[in-house]
Amino acid sequence: MTQRTIVITGASDGIGAAAARTLAEAGDRVVVVGRSEEKTQAIAKELNADYFVCDFAELAQVRTLAAQLRDDYDRIDVLANNAGGIMGKHQLTVDGNESTFQINHLAPFLLTTELMDVLTASGAKVINTASGANSFGKLDLFDLNAQHSYSTHRAYGTAKLANILFTSELHRRFGEQGITTAAFHPGVVRTNFAADSTSPWRHAYKTLANRFMLSPDQGADTLLWLINGTAGTDWVSGAYYYKRALAKANAQAYDAGLAQGLWEASEELVAG
Repeated sequence: MTQRTIVITGASDGIGAAAARTLAEAGDRVVVVGRSEEKTQAIAKELNADYFVCDFAELAQVRTLAAQLRDDYDRIDVLANNAGGIMGKHQLTVDGNESTFQINHLAPFLLTTELMDVLTASGAKVINTASGANSFGKLDLFDLNAQHSYSTHRAYGTAKLANILFTSELHRRFGEQGITTAAFHPGVVRTNFAADSTSPWRHAYKTLANRFMLSPDQGADTLLWLINGTAGTDWVSGAYYYKRALAKANAQAYDAGLAQGLWEASEELVAG
């Protein structure tokens, strides 16, 4: 079997790191991307892997990352858009976008589209880490920065809903060019998720509730299943999964017009 090149964002911790370890052990060429230099370098050293540091709160860094990946790799077999997180109070990034929306949706959207020539030439899989939190999201194309109505939980749910809409529209636009794609919910995983935020959710990850959460290896199961499986045989391109099965998402996730509108709005927001 030809060695695959697999790029995983958010790979310095949690399910990204767990997936990276499993794939590297199986012989894949794993490229780890993270926000923390120290943690990302540590994982890369452990796996003898290449690594890049990128803060998704700054789109210029995402463009630089995409350029570095294009320069260093002739092909990318899998792009796992796994980086993300829940923030706290309403705040804008240096690019002028609501931070939760940018970090969870706009940054991976930009990275994917900047790499599209390499991805299509490679017949790549693009796997997007969404969340069951999409169920309480509400996407308003006229208020993507949540200026009129904001709550920490809804902002996160909306960003995860955007991940699913992005997945379906990515399939519609590029499926015939060889791209296969899926979004998935990893479950509630025992990680440092929300640790750096002001969200009340950060407390659950430090209390007794922590012991009832999934391990990172358990949370990475569906991600690995999608990466190692075959679209059209094992799973359906453009769909949303949980526990290796098709999952029901927010009703807005099935609105093709909304998916197209989100793509077009996202293009405008990252163009700046």
